Amino acid sequence: MMLFTDPTCPYCHRVRMVLAEKKIGIDVVDVDAHDLPEQVLDANPYGTVPTLVDRDLRLYESQIIMEYLDERFPHPPLMAIDPVARANARLFMYRIDRDWYSLMGRIKLGDEADAEQARADLRESLTTTAPLFAAHRFFMGEEFSLMDCCVAPLLWRLPALGINLPASAVAVTEYAARIFEWPSFRLSLTEAEREMVSDLA
Repeated sequence: MMLFTDPTCPYCHRVRMVLAEKKIGIDVVDVDAHDLPEQVLDANPYGTVPTLVDRDLRLYESQIIMEYLDERFPHPPLMAIDPVARANARLFMYRIDRDWYSLMGRIKLGDEADAEQARADLRESLTTTAPLFAAHRFFMGEEFSLMDCCVAPLLWRLPALGINLPASAVAVTEYAARIFEWPSFRLSLTEAEREMVSDLA
């Protein structure tokens, strides 16, 4: 089994958290997302990372890879057994991508005015959802899950994105402090990601 990952990609970071949490020993190959090797392009028609190769299986899109790894290596489980809880988790992961990761993309790739608006929108959205972070030890639950794997890479990148959360978002910053000390998060960090937030790494 081989995972192709860009050391700075937040979607790749998610998958590396799953690998670390489950102690899955596979070949992790660092690549440049903007200059992918033929092996990735042959496996993934969209030319994106992360890309997982497992014998004859080729997977892309981080959430698909994470759920596959969770089912292939079931301990510890990172999704609930109950179908309603699993559906709600998938819905939240979809919303994390649609509501938060899309704004991160605009900050990184948009023009100055659009990036500034996206910063304000992301800051406001995280602040508004602070009660969700306060309700449980982990995001939306008392056990570490795939939802934490989705949220943590984004929160880690906030300083690099130029976002400082207000005092009213203390529940978010407290959650971030907890998850940044979680063993699998520490193990998942690449050197490039550590350099993003040198005072926390």
